[in-house]
Amino acid sequence: IFATIPFSFSEFTSKNYGEALSKSLLYFEAQRSGHLPYNQRVAWRSHSGLLDGLQQGVDLVGGYYDAGDNVKFGLPMAFTMTMLSWSVLENGKDIMNAGEYVHALEAIKWGTDYFIKAHTHPTLLWVQVGDGYTDHYCWQRPEDMTTSRRAYKIDEKNPGSEVAGETAAAMAAASLVFRTTNPHYSNMLLDHAQQLFKFGDNYRGKYDESIKEVKGYYPSYSGYKDELLWGALWLYMATKNVNYLEYVINNAALFGGVTWAVNEFSWDIKYAGVQIIASMLVNDGKNDKHKQILNQYKSKAEHYICGFLNKNKVNNVKRTPGGLLYTRKWNNMQYVSNAAFLLSVYSHYLQTTRQTLNCALGEVNSQQMFSLVKSQVDYILGSNPMGISYLVGLGPKYPLRVHHRGASVPSFRVNKEFIGCTEGYNNWYGHPNPNHNVLNGALVGGPNDQDEFVDKRSNYPQTEACTYNVAPLVGVLAKLHSLYTLPINHSYV
Repeated sequence: IFATIPFSFSEFTSKNYGEALSKSLLYFEAQRSGHLPYNQRVAWRSHSGLLDGLQQGVDLVGGYYDAGDNVKFGLPMAFTMTMLSWSVLENGKDIMNAGEYVHALEAIKWGTDYFIKAHTHPTLLWVQVGDGYTDHYCWQRPEDMTTSRRAYKIDEKNPGSEVAGETAAAMAAASLVFRTTNPHYSNMLLDHAQQLFKFGDNYRGKYDESIKEVKGYYPSYSGYKDELLWGALWLYMATKNVNYLEYVINNAALFGGVTWAVNEFSWDIKYAGVQIIASMLVNDGKNDKHKQILNQYKSKAEHYICGFLNKNKVNNVKRTPGGLLYTRKWNNMQYVSNAAFLLSVYSHYLQTTRQTLNCALGEVNSQQMFSLVKSQVDYILGSNPMGISYLVGLGPKYPLRVHHRGASVPSFRVNKEFIGCTEGYNNWYGHPNPNHNVLNGALVGGPNDQDEFVDKRSNYPQTEACTYNVAPLVGVLAKLHSLYTLPINHSYV
């Protein structure tokens, strides 16, 4: 069906959104570490990291590589799984209607299975495998890795409240996803989530102080208080235990939940997510005694959203001449996809509760909010001055030289000859030819503030893709696919 409809940058159909959704979930299979399953669809990847954790006497095989390198970083991996789970919780029916529900659950479970392995004791979590410095010295396929696979942990003497809180959030959110389809697994995830939250709260400390090796890659600029609020809120959603909600209420000011007015949401800074979820609890009829504090959270959530709509007096988010929301030059698309998801969630909330948003510079309704979401997704998919889809593999023009080791080098299945540490740099990294393998569904860093994009592997701020760019996009693409699904017209068949 719709086979005769050409891909158009000006008007997207459900077919385009559906294809984008399918490919976005395919991307997670390209990022898998460990022993790949029989139903692996990304055929140019093979098994890798099969001895992870062996040196420390623990099984850490599995999980995800975060981007174009071969390190497993716990904080962004956990955030990816939280957002992927939230996408399913928010847009599960839409994902199901698009025929991608099983793939979405498989993507989540690949991450949460790894977290279960990594949480070997109530107060011990393995949060990194591999060393960024040695890894970045080499350009090798994951299947050929010769770099350090040392594993790093947090424990009572070496705390890491950010990564404990975020992993708790991921497992709590995933427990909700699997509650009906796999209740035993759901309960197991919830047990781990509660232990991890307690650990992160009782032994407070910044994880990048405990693990110096992460500082150059995923340092926690915002500290750990946002992750503790985030973890508590997801545990409240999963358990309905009021103690978790009261934690969010009692620490609202002390932890910055009602004092931080932010205009970005990412693997590092969770305040906007906390504020938006908390604001949606105001009118549920169960939290009247907490209404005053919840309304303070709501005020900050609305500041975040109004900033994207250019409706704040100050602190509005910049836009490129072509209309893309612009936060910073390094991997800007992560902020765009996260904002698109949060605005989509809040737009749906306003629509179902028949509310409008009162910004400093005027009232906004749910349709206006969602039209911004659609414009950002359409820009990503090709409706932009460069006429390029920043979601790899979609449409006639997309990045061909993604900064990604495995994609740039011939597949292990095609060329089983060992590729040495620097051999990849010599033969492929700087070569002008396109990558050997298409990294379908990857959302790259994107253009600069003037809508300009240079497709070179060495231009990693623009051409590297990350798992946490794609995870929030899954829910939005599913919703757009549902909204723009055309009735079957037999003239198209």
